Amino acid sequence: MVSIEEIIAAFAVSTVGFSVFLFGRKQRRLPQLVVGMLMMTAPFVVRDPLLVSITAIALLIGMRVAIRFES
Repeated sequence: MVSIEEIIAAFAVSTVGFSVFLFGRKQRRLPQLVVGMLMMTAPFVVRDPLLVSITAIALLIGMRVAIRFES
């Protein structure tokens, strides 16, 4: 049984991931493409809403670090 918290967390993380992915595709930026794809697929792998949120935050921080070292 899927709880409402799981659905909300998965929807929020996937929506942000899709937005990051589209930005990366349009701007041809590899860190955004990779993080966007990982954020869209994270709710399929991690089911706990808290862990999904922590995973998304960690991915966004990792993307920020990758962007900073890239330029």
